[in-house]
Amino acid sequence: MSWHSISADEVLKKLNSQRRGLSEAEVQARLAKHGLNVLSTRKKTPLIVVFLRQFLSPLVYILLAASAVKFIFEKPLDGTVILCVLLFMAIIGFIQEMRAQKAMEALISLASPKARVRRQDRQQQVLSKEVVPGDILILEAGDKVPADARLIELSNLKVNESPFTGESMPVEKNTAIAAQEAPLTERKNMVYMGTTVTYGRATAVVTDTAMASEIGKIAKAIQEIKPEKTPLQKSISKLGHYIIIIVLSGAVFLGLIGVLRGLGLFEVFMLAVAIAVAAIPEGLPAVVTVVLAAGMHIMARRNAIIRRLMAVETLGSTTLICSDKTGTLTVSQMTARKIYLDNQWIEASGEGYQPKGEFSSEKKTLELKNESSLELFLKAGLLCNDALLSKDEERWDILGDPTEGALVVLAAKAGMEKEKLEESFPRLNEIPFQSERQYMATLHRLGDKRQAFIKGSPEKVLSLSKHILKKEGVAELKDKDIRAIEEANKSMAAEAMRVLAVAYIDYPPALGKLKENNIKGKLVFVGLVGMIDPPRPEAKVAIKLCKEAGIKVVMITGDNKLTAESIAQQLEMPPGEAITGKELAQLSDEQLHKDIEHISVFARIEPLHKLRIVEAFKRRGHIVAMTGDGVNDAPALEAASIGIAMGITGTDVAKEAADMVLADDNFASIVAAVEEGRAIFTRLRNVLFFLLSTCMGELFILVSGVLFLGRAPLLPLQILWINMVTGTLGAIPLGLDPKVGDELTHPPRHPAVGLLYRGLLLRIGFFAAIFTTLVILIFNWLQQAMPVERAMSIVFCSVVIFEWFVVFNACSDEETIFKLGFLRNRWLLMALVAATALQLAVVYVPFLQAPFGSVALRAHEWGIAIFPGLIVFIIEVIRKIFFPKMFSRGKFQPGSA
Repeated sequence: MSWHSISADEVLKKLNSQRRGLSEAEVQARLAKHGLNVLSTRKKTPLIVVFLRQFLSPLVYILLAASAVKFIFEKPLDGTVILCVLLFMAIIGFIQEMRAQKAMEALISLASPKARVRRQDRQQQVLSKEVVPGDILILEAGDKVPADARLIELSNLKVNESPFTGESMPVEKNTAIAAQEAPLTERKNMVYMGTTVTYGRATAVVTDTAMASEIGKIAKAIQEIKPEKTPLQKSISKLGHYIIIIVLSGAVFLGLIGVLRGLGLFEVFMLAVAIAVAAIPEGLPAVVTVVLAAGMHIMARRNAIIRRLMAVETLGSTTLICSDKTGTLTVSQMTARKIYLDNQWIEASGEGYQPKGEFSSEKKTLELKNESSLELFLKAGLLCNDALLSKDEERWDILGDPTEGALVVLAAKAGMEKEKLEESFPRLNEIPFQSERQYMATLHRLGDKRQAFIKGSPEKVLSLSKHILKKEGVAELKDKDIRAIEEANKSMAAEAMRVLAVAYIDYPPALGKLKENNIKGKLVFVGLVGMIDPPRPEAKVAIKLCKEAGIKVVMITGDNKLTAESIAQQLEMPPGEAITGKELAQLSDEQLHKDIEHISVFARIEPLHKLRIVEAFKRRGHIVAMTGDGVNDAPALEAASIGIAMGITGTDVAKEAADMVLADDNFASIVAAVEEGRAIFTRLRNVLFFLLSTCMGELFILVSGVLFLGRAPLLPLQILWINMVTGTLGAIPLGLDPKVGDELTHPPRHPAVGLLYRGLLLRIGFFAAIFTTLVILIFNWLQQAMPVERAMSIVFCSVVIFEWFVVFNACSDEETIFKLGFLRNRWLLMALVAATALQLAVVYVPFLQAPFGSVALRAHEWGIAIFPGLIVFIIEVIRKIFFPKMFSRGKFQPGSA
């Protein structure tokens, strides 16, 4: 029902209510019909189900089977190690999933616990959950609105609707009928659940409660969104399928070879288990978790607080950022920028609420003592004002209306303090601002005299004026003066500025209280002031970086189209069309899908429009980052590939729905997080190359040993040791490698490109094959010259040393370690020292030799063990020098070089 498009009396009639309120019997009947005024939630998944769900993975199935075999047929130590790995993976996943869905709880917390209603002509306080359609609400400043309602009567009512619109300016309300097609932001005769009354009072009739309210529609939208896998989760899932194919193929192949060579079924089966252990990088889940957690810490230092671990990497995949305007691209602090006084333009420097800045005209700094008109203008704007400037530690803020606050800051830049000025010129009386009046006036005592100051819309103040203040004094307001003022007003409005006019009048004591009749047509017009929420300078730089990084930026705002376009132009955002929410609503899904790539500004956007925009961009194949701070943003934040909430101005609902929270509400922090996200993805690729190179080397060695020599050169526990201990010890610090610095110069990764790509697979296979060939040749020679246990120990150590060489090659796929520097990652050096000590312990400590099947090596045998890894290292260094992009195919785009 379009309650805003009919009169208050018609609303009462349709709801079968009246101004005196409902009876208790009617309230109970409506509670039975409509239910309690609370938001419904989805049924929670039992904790045990969430935990067990972590084991639903093909990789896990293989490892569970391998562990069971080890427990039943061979050594329990191997099985225990595998189970510990799986349990660690499950615990990490469980913790992340339990933190993931809290948006609804925060949404419910927005509801006011109590409400004041009129029932049977008697005002009473009730629980807000017991409010029903047809109830008469009593609203005053500070009240949280308990349900959607149509205003019946009001006095100077202003409501903060930022949870819905994202705009901090309080909205003036009235009881006039609005157009049926009016968007939510223009329904001035309605108030909505979750908003707050900031000024005035009103009575209203409840129209919608619970899930039928606007906030209920948002709650429903959140519930209907199905979570999608992140790019990293998809990559790991794809890796799992690859490994399953490799394990099954290797097991079948090895089984055939074993049968042909006359091996027993049990021995063949155990070799198949060894293949599974060799092919699966058991340390990968732990390493991924550590790398992402470290990325979270780095991003937190850059004001980007990550709430969900997988979001760290998703940021690096971002191809499009949907950014709010107010507070993200702008400073969210109304700032007076221009003053017009008697054909003179005066610029005011400084940004936001910090009272620092200068006044200049034609690039010449003005001294206030020489500018009597400017001094009077600033004094009038400061005295005819209810806002206050305050400072909390290092942060300046405004108490009161942001527009009035801009005038207080403007005067403070000239050294005027509101408290001191009010002591010298005390307020005697006032005419408060009302939307119908379009101005505010205050009366002040100046010694034995009285003077009234007026500020309001230029049209209204001009209509009340008879004179104008000029440099030479007060003069009659002529037509040419009016035309000049109107042109100045249009000029500032064209720059998306909010324009106010200031005037004054000498008010003799004999006139008594301040009345409109006594000032009408008698004011002395002083000047105009233009104010705007200015764009952040750092946001402009960040948008430029996005262009270079191939990331598209679009603006989504509840503000008007003119202001949005002006800010977009000042920020040098990518060119494109600007459309309003009303125009968006008229587009079909097919038309929006076709046109959306050409739109860069969405203005006057309503809550669920944002969800539609995000989904439209995702259908175009984008990885979408969406910023927001209000309740209205929650569905879009939930649906976006990466939801980003504002830490300072953001509601709890937005923060709970988001994957990331900006501590400083700054767009530049998003770009910094994207850069770090790309660096993290590169680190994960480097880690994957390192781990898979070893795993494939082990796999090739096992298969080749059985195929050509009739014996596996490695034991299963040796493989687990290599993968879990020495491998993980190298992989974790490799995942903490410093950035190269060129992350934002690369194009964004195509969504279809995961951790693995064609070039990386070729690189892994190439070096694993070279290493395997060398090891098999050496093992064949060694087992003829010494006991097989000693030959296997040399191969065991050779694979470990190969890992140490690979870890330095893995720091970059194009740059050599000599160029990057061996000392750039101290954690890696420390880990290699620890890995060396552990390997020496396994080789030389007697009680460790038995389970690992190792023997103490002599000095020259270490030289043999080092040889294969050193050869591979030298080949890779030469390759990077002469053919740096040899393995770059498919790195960013499918099939690209």
